[in-house]
Amino acid sequence: MREHGLRATTGRLAALDYLHTHPHSSVADVHGALARRLPSLTLQSVHNIAHDLTECGILRRIDLPDAGSARYETRTGDNHHHVQCVVCHRIEDVDCVVGAAPCLSPDDARGMRLLEAAVTFRGICEECDREGGAREGAVPSATESRRSAAAR
Repeated sequence: MREHGLRATTGRLAALDYLHTHPHSSVADVHGALARRLPSLTLQSVHNIAHDLTECGILRRIDLPDAGSARYETRTGDNHHHVQCVVCHRIEDVDCVVGAAPCLSPDDARGMRLLEAAVTFRGICEECDREGGAREGAVPSATESRRSAAAR
């Protein structure tokens, strides 16, 4: 943190440690995990910490569909993407096949120099698929879709 011009406060260190072991967590997740140990750490403080650490490149902010709120991770400086379950909303990292950013380029960048392409793969995790999409809002498995089509 000091290399980035930030003070290494107890709250920043605790939040960074939590996010290192719990990637893709929201500010509310971080606050909830640290509140008992650091009762003076407010939700607004954690928002400020996440903002400061993102601005200096220590954290990466990700905004994914159906995630509810921004998520944060310590894996920065590479060109990885994410896969998200559409049922339970679990998020995992996936390495970029191409490697270098941006891994995708539009036909016309409208005069902009591209820095990155944020790719989110969406699917159903094995656990949710085994449950047969029983959760609310679930997308049916390929097998269930074929059965349904055959029944028609």
